[in-house]
Amino acid sequence: MQNIAEVKVAGVYKICSKLGKGSFGEVYQGINIKKQNDVAIKMEKLKLFQPMLEYEAKLYSKLQGQPGFATVHWYGVEGDFKVLVIDMLGPSLNDLFDFCD
Repeated sequence: MQNIAEVKVAGVYKICSKLGKGSFGEVYQGINIKKQNDVAIKMEKLKLFQPMLEYEAKLYSKLQGQPGFATVHWYGVEGDFKVLVIDMLGPSLNDLFDFCD
């Protein structure tokens, strides 16, 4: 696979830096190269035993417009990954826990 920093998602979103990793995938800070706004890019390998990203995308879509929930900008397949592009809302729960310690 090519360098992750060179990947453009849906031809519009550029991956900038890694924010975190979970049991199902990785999260990156990205930017919409047309609008120049920050986004979060969640990536999950296509061939997982228990894929979760599609379900997460559906939940976000149903909750769009509600306070505190990110807007879904794009969901689909890019290379060997399912990808979800959402608003960058702020620090992660892990960051907040670290801050409180």
